Amino acid sequence: MKVLRISAVAAMLACCCMIHTSTSAEQFPSRVVKFLVPQTAGGATDVFARKLAQMLSERWGQPIIVENRAGAAGVLGTDVVAKSAADGYTLLVTYAGSQAVNPSLYPNLPFDSVKDFQPIATLARTPFLLVVNPKLPAKDLREFIALARQKPGILTFASSGIGSVNHLLGEMLKVQAGINILHVPYRGVAPAIADVIARHVDSAFSSVPSVLGNIGGGQVRALAVSSAKRVAVAPDVPAIAESGFPGFDINPWWGILAPAWTDTAVVRRINGNVNEVLQDKDLIDFLATQGAEPFATSPDEFLAILKSDVEEWAKVIKAADVKLN
Repeated sequence: MKVLRISAVAAMLACCCMIHTSTSAEQFPSRVVKFLVPQTAGGATDVFARKLAQMLSERWGQPIIVENRAGAAGVLGTDVVAKSAADGYTLLVTYAGSQAVNPSLYPNLPFDSVKDFQPIATLARTPFLLVVNPKLPAKDLREFIALARQKPGILTFASSGIGSVNHLLGEMLKVQAGINILHVPYRGVAPAIADVIARHVDSAFSSVPSVLGNIGGGQVRALAVSSAKRVAVAPDVPAIAESGFPGFDINPWWGILAPAWTDTAVVRRINGNVNEVLQDKDLIDFLATQGAEPFATSPDEFLAILKSDVEEWAKVIKAADVKLN
């Protein structure tokens, strides 16, 4: 009889939990949601986060605040989300260059990039462009490489920080082209591009959204794109792969993650809403103007991608012998 009572109580508790979970997911969000961006304002992550916040806010009927918390290649802001309440109201909007790269650069990260987060939804993919100051005597990638070989250790390339994707792209190009160009790290992509324009550095890799306006304004010249194929917003810029380096294909993802143990029903709700928004013509057109394409996945698919990317970037970092100090 006692066993039956315990079983009945357990069943009731389980039922109550299911009802509570379902209700909380249906009511989500019932207050302000925060998108925390661990990169500087004006970069691709920030641009994507703000557009998505606008569209989801309209759908949810709740404000979404975008907060930039840059520092330590995304570690500072990412750590804030890892330690936030797992209720879906503080979400991380980030990209592969932070979430998948940092585990191989920082041996003492205050969080686990995979285990301490619940992947919710991917948003977009966009490649990077190699840009130079227009006065640099290199009209394409082959001329840039030839110039670098003539002046080993003299040409410079800027990045948004040691271990960032734009830094690693430069290191990959150095290895594959057999050239010696000097890395100059900055705190964010905006000051890096500003110094390319000012001719303090010769070149930089930058995500398409972060540098598209500068290309259009003639402030920088684009030599190559990191994806396997050209992008529609810059059809005259050849891919690195078609410039003598077949197989070169870097096209990072951007996405949303929550703290680990966030209610799976809430995760599924956000994922479903994001994937619906990714089919909206307004967002598709917006991403196209940024040189990006919508990238929709399930939470499980996103988790598999994140795990795979952590492993792949670890190989790149080891091959390029990238160290923080």
